[in-house]
Amino acid sequence: MNYKTIIGRKEEIAKLQKISKSKKSEFVAIYGRRRVGKSYLVNEFFGNKILFKAIGTYIKDGNKEYETYRQIQLDHFHDALLMAGLSPKEGKPNCWRQAFLLLRKVLQSSRKSRKIVFIDELPWLAGPQSSEMISELGYFWNSWAGSEHNIILIVCGSATSWMLNNVIHDYGGLHGRLTETMRLQPFTLRECERYYRKNGFHLSRYEMCVSYMALGGIPYYLDKLRQDQTITANIDRIFFGNDLIHQEFKDVYTGLYSSKERYIDIVKAIGSRFYGMTQAEICNATGIKSGGGLSKLLDNLRESGIIREYPKYGKERVETIYQLKDFFSLFYLRFVYGKQIQAGKWNSIHGTPAFYTWAGDSFELLCIEHLPQMMASLPINSVDRNYCWNGKSPDGKGAQIDLVMESRAARTDFLCEMKFSGVKFSISSELEENLLNKIEAFATSKIHNKTHSIQVVLVTAMGITPGMHSSSVNHTITLSDIFQ
Repeated sequence: MNYKTIIGRKEEIAKLQKISKSKKSEFVAIYGRRRVGKSYLVNEFFGNKILFKAIGTYIKDGNKEYETYRQIQLDHFHDALLMAGLSPKEGKPNCWRQAFLLLRKVLQSSRKSRKIVFIDELPWLAGPQSSEMISELGYFWNSWAGSEHNIILIVCGSATSWMLNNVIHDYGGLHGRLTETMRLQPFTLRECERYYRKNGFHLSRYEMCVSYMALGGIPYYLDKLRQDQTITANIDRIFFGNDLIHQEFKDVYTGLYSSKERYIDIVKAIGSRFYGMTQAEICNATGIKSGGGLSKLLDNLRESGIIREYPKYGKERVETIYQLKDFFSLFYLRFVYGKQIQAGKWNSIHGTPAFYTWAGDSFELLCIEHLPQMMASLPINSVDRNYCWNGKSPDGKGAQIDLVMESRAARTDFLCEMKFSGVKFSISSELEENLLNKIEAFATSKIHNKTHSIQVVLVTAMGITPGMHSSSVNHTITLSDIFQ
């Protein structure tokens, strides 16, 4: 096992170590956003200890006749069986029942003490009419593999919605059979920094921050960065130097074959407003009927790490807001979608007001995505809830606080303000007045527990310059803190 080459993934590695030492058969499902590194994790951790590995094949025309689609996948499954030691005399399987019987033969003939089966891109392997394959996979596990005590069956899928509906939340033969489920998350800033160092990049944390706001912590995109180019040139090449960027955006949302377009419609709608939309607003923007269908699509996008939902207080009842948080998609929709691709375009945008508007929004989201690191920089042990609030001060001035961190143990509400800057941030008299207005408005609101104190947290990239207005801030958090 060569897991020491894996960056981050401490929790996942610990789980895989436990599974590899288990005295019983294990059935593991790994899912997450496309390009997040699921296959890499399994291949690097187990290496040549994997006895059988099959990979589903993406077929562009997924709606072609089922028999034809199935046979293509079965042929590739058979190739994997041959690689694992199956005798060519056994012949090719013409259905999934035969395929899993042949897999059983391969495993029974192996003398390995722990027999690892890795089925990658399971949604593509099963196809649009997946009931037959999933039924036979369930029978394979329930009738034999699950009781053998020495089988490790790992299934992966980038089509998160499919994995959730057909494997993880299945109520058929796989119901209750999974022994471990892992949702792989993008790298944090700290993990990205480790990646850069490992691969010979010598970037400032500011540059890593800008890179993260464009690409997110997605290993596949990080692998596209070149050492001999600046971050500005790299971003320009990846987004503006290749027409295939449009297809990459679509491929991120390859889920259920009948629903990819609906996922894309939802993402485009939510992405048009940085702070997100309510479900009713999404319904109006997309034409997708509200109710169970839309709720399930939103749940799948949330589970895949594409969107987040957060509570917004200030009106008579709390609103649930859905916000696009996939940095790659946000960048694409703001600067690339519907526009002409032209090399050098990002260089002309960088440093302009459009750049700083995007950077300000993206930096705010970056901070929210690193809440544990922010919390570790504050004098608190726990946060009971995070939310957004807007309202008015007693004199009628509007106030919006994009992140409130409420700590009941510390009896304190932390009002967080995020400001992006390439240099030390200077607090102006205007900002100080704005902060004082927010404090007054929040202090007199119904949401504020009157036994709690209020403290202002300013999060900036490079810190703040001391000045006559800096006393309006109780705590400052910088990139150095967020990189921890």
